[in-house]
Amino acid sequence: MPVLFLDAGQLTARLELEAPVAVSDGQGGAVVDYQTRASLWARIEPVTQLVTEQAGAEVFAVTHRVWLRFRDDLAAGMRLRKGERIFAIRAWSDPDETRRFLVCRCEEERP
Repeated sequence: MPVLFLDAGQLTARLELEAPVAVSDGQGGAVVDYQTRASLWARIEPVTQLVTEQAGAEVFAVTHRVWLRFRDDLAAGMRLRKGERIFAIRAWSDPDETRRFLVCRCEEERP
């Protein structure tokens, strides 16, 4: 597999990596909250915009490809945050299997 070239200077977006944490709601249940695990630099590339209709209103989803330095602690349910913008991580991969970078397939969530 050819080695992918990506200039680390292209990682210009400062993101927070957040992991889900179950917090007791005081009534025997739990509420999912997010806790910051790391601050990191990334490159965000918009990929698609899908417009659908739900209950008579247009709803859209924007997907992104987010590049970041390799890390082995990603897990299902994690997300990335840039200020008020939230990117739910749907999948991730090492594009050239050299453990230098990860490409995360993300969907932007509306708060």
